[in-house]
Amino acid sequence: MSLIKSKKRVADHGEVFTPPWLVERMLDLVKGETERIDSRFLEPACGSGNFLVPILQRKLAAVERKYGRDSFSKRIHALQALTCCYGIELLYDNISECRANMLEVFGQYLSMIPTDEFWRAGSHVLSLNLIHGDALSMQAAEGGPITFVEWGYLGNGKFQRRDFRLDVLTRVSGLREEGTLFAHLGKHEVFQPMKAHPPMSVRDLAALDEAVPEGAR
Repeated sequence: MSLIKSKKRVADHGEVFTPPWLVERMLDLVKGETERIDSRFLEPACGSGNFLVPILQRKLAAVERKYGRDSFSKRIHALQALTCCYGIELLYDNISECRANMLEVFGQYLSMIPTDEFWRAGSHVLSLNLIHGDALSMQAAEGGPITFVEWGYLGNGKFQRRDFRLDVLTRVSGLREEGTLFAHLGKHEVFQPMKAHPPMSVRDLAALDEAVPEGAR
């Protein structure tokens, strides 16, 4: 595997990919979290998914161990694992590849084709979780602040979506550290979501994927 796409991209963007063996060693440092289905991971320069793809693979292996004998639970918790993977990437071709790579791993695990509801639901989740933007400025490529979607699994096949601004979460997270002057602000109203959506089923999520223009994915 080449660690660079071109010398120009290295010069312009400092783009160098982490080799797979090093990725696995780094993930082993937080092995318990990578194998917890509902643990959330954010890669602020996710490239084509060097970290996020193996994280998803580890989560799906945990799904298989726990729910492999129950088809419905297996699919639901595989989707839950996908909802917990987040990425930001400056270059459009990389974020497109990352979405495709993640969706391929998810689809292959569940033996799906693109017309399946779970495939389309996963595609919609990735269109929101993997963001084309600049993690340093916290601005989305199309303009405006980066918005993250928090997905919560409510049970009975239902998911809850809440939207948060990344710059607000990042700025205020430092105030929550114990022993700081502002630690008491950890429960401040800034942690309230910009928007909370009604609970959604897999069918609801799949229907929303159909509404996403191809060029926006």
